[in-house]
Parts: sequence; C-alpha cells; structure tokens
Amino acid sequence: MYPPKHHQENDINHMIEVIKTYPLATLISVKNNIPFITHLPLIYNGTNKLIGHIDKYNPHAELLQNSNEITIIFSGPQCYISPSIYTTTQLPTWNYMKVPVKGTVTAINDAEVVKDSMVKMTDFLEQPEHHYKLDINNPRMEGAINY
Repeated sequence: MYPPKHHQENDINHMIEVIKTYPLATLISVKNNIPFITHLPLIYNGTNKLIGHIDKYNPHAELLQNSNEITIIFSGPQCYISPSIYTTTQLPTWNYMKVPVKGTVTAINDAEVVKDSMVKMTDFLEQPEHHYKLDINNPRMEGAINY
C-alpha cells in the first residue's frame, strides 16, 4: 500500500480510534472482476469485529453471503497541503488518514441478535447527546431485517 512505510500508521489502537471516530465505511467486494461498493456505518465491537447492517434489497448483500473476502476502507480527516506553509522547496501534497481492513462477512440470522445490534449501533452513533434511542421492539425494524 502507498504511501511509503514511514507515513503509514501501525498502531492498532490508533487505527481503532479512527474507525470509532469515522464509522462510515466503504465496503468493497468483487464478483467476476466487477467491484461492488457500498457505503455503510460499521461499529467496532471491541473484539476485533465490525458490526453493521446492510439493507436486504441492496444487491451487495447477496454477494456477502458467500464468505468472499472483502475490503473495507475507513476514511479519516484529509486536506490539501500547500507548499506555501514550508520554508523549503516542498511540492504540493495531500494529507489523509485511511484505515483499510480485509476480512470476511458472517451473517447474523437470529432476528433478536440483529435487532440488538441495530440498537447498539444507534446508541453508539447517537453519542454523546443520545437524542434518539432505538427501541428494540420498534415494529419498523422487522422490515429491515434479512430473513
């Protein structure tokens, strides 16, 4: 992966903090040399797993059921760096933070576990004010669960 090694972060705790701070991920799968890309929030659960929910009507969902390897990219802050801020002859550049993750998907087929994960994701994403709390018995969740 580029950038050069001396610009790459290897501290797993820092990478986890980036994932927690910027949970909107880019999910990438490939089928027949065609990339499928979906943006969705993924929550780090503290045990080196990411929890997320993809709409059952998203064509990407079917591809994820086959335990194919996926790539996920979390994007942190980014900005243009102007040479005008240097006293040397530095060229323009772009500063950014990305956390790439590779793995496989495990579907959760237990409706109560899916509901619980959706409640926990909502709770995490509502931080710190928690203006909204998703009720595990919300009838609208039934239509969002993949059966």
